Parts: sequence; C-alpha cells; structure tokens
Amino acid sequence: LDLGWIEDVGIARVFLNDHDLGIVWTKPFRVDISAAVKPGTSRLRVEVVNSWRNRLIGDRGLPAEQRRTTTNITVAQNWKLTSSGLLGPVTILRETQGQSERP
Repeated sequence: LDLGWIEDVGIARVFLNDHDLGIVWTKPFRVDISAAVKPGTSRLRVEVVNSWRNRLIGDRGLPAEQRRTTTNITVAQNWKLTSSGLLGPVTILRETQGQSERP
C-alpha cells in the first residue's frame, strides 16, 4: 500500500482489517498489506500525526473552554496552518519480480 504523501510531521500508523501494519515515517510511505488483505471489501484505517504547532494554531481561535491544549508558548497571530495529513494519493501496488507497480 503506497500512502503517497504525508505532510507536516509525516508519521502514520496503518491498520487493515483490524491488523496493525505498523508505522511509516519516511519516504516512500509504503506498507506491506499482503498478510492482512482479503478478497472483497477491506477496512483501511490510517492514523496521521499532526504537528504541535498546527494544534496550537487551531486552538488559538477557539474559546478557552473548547481548546485541546494549554501551553506557555506564545502563539503569534502571523502563524499560519501548514499543509498536514494524508495527502495521497493512496494506491495499492502489486509486486512483480521484486518490483512494485500499480495494478
């Protein structure tokens, strides 16, 4: 399974059909799904880590009782959210003679 691009922190944990397939944190963001894939419908879950800075920026505009974080860091008004998350494209690759290719 090729996750394409994961931006910001670039860490993701992959689950397929309730099998934990581990964590990816470097290019290429790929996981071997052969032990967990099954014919028909499968359930894929990807948990992606966001940066602390993005969390602080997101909380900045919320009322204090709705914020998820507290910190002694001053969050400047000019800080902008950065691209973050699983940006993909997510594709299934087929291995043939030691090489990966898209089906």
